[in-house]
Amino acid sequence: MPTKIQVTHRDRLAVVYVRQSTPQQGLESRESTARQYALAGLATAWGWAAPRVLVIDEDQGQSGRSADHRAGFQRLLAEVTMDHVGLIFGLEMSRLARSNKDWHHLLELCALFGTLLADQDGVYDPSDPNDRLLLGLKGTMSEVELHTMRNRLDRGRLHKAQRGELFHTVPFGYVKLPHGNVDKDPDAQAQSVVQLIFAKFTEIGSLYGLFHYLVEHGIELPMRVHGQLDWRRPSLPSLSQTIRNPIYAGAYAYGRRPVNPKVKYGSVGKRSSPWVPMDQWKVLLKGRVPAYITWEQFLQNQERLRQNRTGPGTPGTPRPGCALLPGLVVCGNCGRHLHVSYRHKNFAQYGCVWHIVEAREQTCYGMAAAPLDVLVAQQVLRALEPAALALSIQARADVQCERERLGQQWRQRLERARYEVGLAERRYRAVDPSNRLVAGTLEKNWEEALRQQQHVQEEHDRFTRETPAALTAEEEVRISAMAGDIPSLWHATGTTNTDRQAIIRCLIERVVVHVRHDSEYVDTTIHWVGGYTSQHLVKRPVRTYGQLENFEELMDRVVALRQAGYTTQRIAEQLDTEGFRPPRCRGPFNAAIVQQMLYRRGLIGNERADNAILQPGECWLADLAGRIGISLDKLRDWVRRGWLHARRTPVQGYWIAWADEEEVKRLRDLLAESRRGVSSYPPALTTPKPRTQPT
Repeated sequence: MPTKIQVTHRDRLAVVYVRQSTPQQGLESRESTARQYALAGLATAWGWAAPRVLVIDEDQGQSGRSADHRAGFQRLLAEVTMDHVGLIFGLEMSRLARSNKDWHHLLELCALFGTLLADQDGVYDPSDPNDRLLLGLKGTMSEVELHTMRNRLDRGRLHKAQRGELFHTVPFGYVKLPHGNVDKDPDAQAQSVVQLIFAKFTEIGSLYGLFHYLVEHGIELPMRVHGQLDWRRPSLPSLSQTIRNPIYAGAYAYGRRPVNPKVKYGSVGKRSSPWVPMDQWKVLLKGRVPAYITWEQFLQNQERLRQNRTGPGTPGTPRPGCALLPGLVVCGNCGRHLHVSYRHKNFAQYGCVWHIVEAREQTCYGMAAAPLDVLVAQQVLRALEPAALALSIQARADVQCERERLGQQWRQRLERARYEVGLAERRYRAVDPSNRLVAGTLEKNWEEALRQQQHVQEEHDRFTRETPAALTAEEEVRISAMAGDIPSLWHATGTTNTDRQAIIRCLIERVVVHVRHDSEYVDTTIHWVGGYTSQHLVKRPVRTYGQLENFEELMDRVVALRQAGYTTQRIAEQLDTEGFRPPRCRGPFNAAIVQQMLYRRGLIGNERADNAILQPGECWLADLAGRIGISLDKLRDWVRRGWLHARRTPVQGYWIAWADEEEVKRLRDLLAESRRGVSSYPPALTTPKPRTQPT
């Protein structure tokens, strides 16, 4: 009996802690596990009754480098803090913990509650300085041993990766052979689906477009589950990893997503390590596995994904909306992309918002999207006119290729369905018919395979009927006509703004605009793909007359016409004839606009301020509304109903009402009776008294 064990220790529990680091050790290191369980017999020999010996073995297959996810170790700490434990048995101190933090935490608790520790070398009292020093050294040696083993494993893993032989899993479209090499999936349909994914991404240019295309045509992804091919519905994460994985370009890569130990201590939304750029990959070996695409195409796909992100320096993907140039319009002053905003679905505005972001004075200005979009659309259509014949030929070839791809997918699905039927039939016929427990299940599987084959056959027939393998003569003529008449195709109802944006991005890199706040003319530079640039002048709608470049010329012309005896209506018509336009470009001039311009130049007076035009008993309608306590709009409505005598000024159209004290009282009584939903009132309240004519 060790002398350190006292009666107070035997009055409490003896805990035997059993742990193996990995499930493989639990299966292979059976002798070590048996020695740990045998410590229960040692506790009995030292004076503990068998019911008072507690074996904690919940941490089988758990590493000792951290106390996280170790339910057994947490249970041990709980028993110690409840003062239930007198002695803790462990085959080695490394079985309890390989982290100094966890190890010293256990020592502090054991010293505080008077709990002893025992291993195959002896019994230790954590409250004794000498034993505490020895236990601390053992914990340090255990932690160093863990780091040594981890470094050895990490270096071996990296060395194998540098040879291009470290494959934990392979993506769909590939299989891992028994000798460790990687090859393409032997299933022809699986290979064709992968080829279709990369071909359509090159054509569509976005992950969302590719995803919707696959779902629309019922194309599933070939996943290998325990060696068996399982067809699953596409998902955006799977397609994203497929486009970003260099293995499809024949390259072996290691270290694309290194483990970051800080992630588990981060916020809730960041539980995974980030992907690192290509120049930070630890290993990149080209030509190590069979490829579906070239390395150049892989790099083009990565650049396309980068350009699809919405942010500074990237245009983003084509998006819904009436604007045709989101992500392409650049401010000529600061060089940043202009932001697109919508007042409503048919009016878009290009604007620079960096003065708001940087909290400085505004020096960059925006413009309405429509004038710039019209200019760019005209230039694009003009550039496409010489290529009408080539586009017609390419359009027919693309339609034919698309039908061949989809037809191949349907033929392969139909062939697979036939194989499944044959396999189910062979399994059913191979079993003893008298064994109904098995034969009944196989018969149901055969019937299900037949139903699935019938469904696929019906879908294939429907596809063949709707989209024949070869284009008919009528379809070729229609495609040629549409491709030849590009403007009609551009303005067709079936052509969406997203389609137009995609076409523009194929020809134009960016559009630089120099917007001045004191002019309606915008200097525009179109940068075409290939390096060519073209200069244009766009007229934009402005808010005020002061922003018009020909404002003084316009006002001088208005003054000259007025002095020549023209009426306001004739002045408006003459200005339209001479090509003048008011601000905002919202239609021609009219008499009201001309009246305002004449008033600003002092050629006509302000009738509202001229009380000389008021006759006896008259007042301005706004003043009468204030006396009665009614809104001006409601009083104006009473005028239209004939409940009040009123007239308008001949030039500016201001309302003048006639109402004496008796009329004011009647109007107040009418207001008191006015209620929402009431449409009929006493005639005495709605009939104005005859107006007294001036002498």
